[in-house]
Amino acid sequence: MLLAIVAIVLGLVLLVWSADRFIDGAAATAYYLGMPPLLIGMVIIGFGTSAPELFISALAASQGNPGLALGNGYGSNIANIGLILGLTALISPITVQASILKKELPILAAITLLSGLLLINGQISRVDAGIMLIVFAAIMGWSIREGLKGRSDPIIGTTEETDVAERMTMKQAMIWLLIGLILLIISSRALVWGAVEIATSLGVSDLIIGLTIVAIGTSLPELASAFASIKKGEHDLALGNVIGSNLFNTLAVVGLAGMIHPLNVDPDLLSRDWPVMAALTAAIFVMGYGFRGRIGRINRVEGAILLCAFIGYTSYLLLTLTRAVAA
Repeated sequence: MLLAIVAIVLGLVLLVWSADRFIDGAAATAYYLGMPPLLIGMVIIGFGTSAPELFISALAASQGNPGLALGNGYGSNIANIGLILGLTALISPITVQASILKKELPILAAITLLSGLLLINGQISRVDAGIMLIVFAAIMGWSIREGLKGRSDPIIGTTEETDVAERMTMKQAMIWLLIGLILLIISSRALVWGAVEIATSLGVSDLIIGLTIVAIGTSLPELASAFASIKKGEHDLALGNVIGSNLFNTLAVVGLAGMIHPLNVDPDLLSRDWPVMAALTAAIFVMGYGFRGRIGRINRVEGAILLCAFIGYTSYLLLTLTRAVAA
């Protein structure tokens, strides 16, 4: 048990660090290969911040741990809204742009409903996974087209990190890209092994471990990005990053895992966890809407509500875990 805990802690630390190095290397490599800065921000950076979830879920699916794969994907969505967005708004209110209300949030709501429909039959088949990946590709294509027209959206990512590319040589970029990729794989394997060992030792579903420890840990890059946005006074970027990350997790992370190996869906995921994710998604839409002429924003009180909802949900999961161990 102790070795498994160490594997999870070290795996999470290494996972987050290697994901950051991977992003820098990939962004710089793309820069030297002639990719426009806008696309580097939208594609490379957008992919990179969700790289931990992608690697963990893909590896978990390949090893026959569907609960861990799905728990990581959907649990990260819940953490992104409840923990990250809640904390951000609690520190400083988030102004919600009209374009986000008209386009990005409705898209996220529709994708959330789609994921629920695909979960109803108790399995994410390869056909279901293919649908997710096709929809994700379509949204990516639309976002890139909008960006190239000069109407950049926060749905996938920002271009600030492309400054890193200009400070690296091509050789350095390739080295960091390779090191980041290798360490992502190693840290993912360590984290998945530790999570499965703990779940087996405690006699609980790996879904619970995926929804709590793994989901929160793999959301750390988004948390760091949100705090960086606050520091720069660009609080609305935190909302854009959360929307982009949740779209990526729901479609690409779960879709890739399901394409690698069909995923059996734990009934609790559909009856307990998906409704929480859907409710939080609806909450940020309602909170961001400008009623009675006020500017749409998520204020401190609403941020506290989101954070309390996350704490309550996580506490319930941990209580379930405690009861299972006691039994």
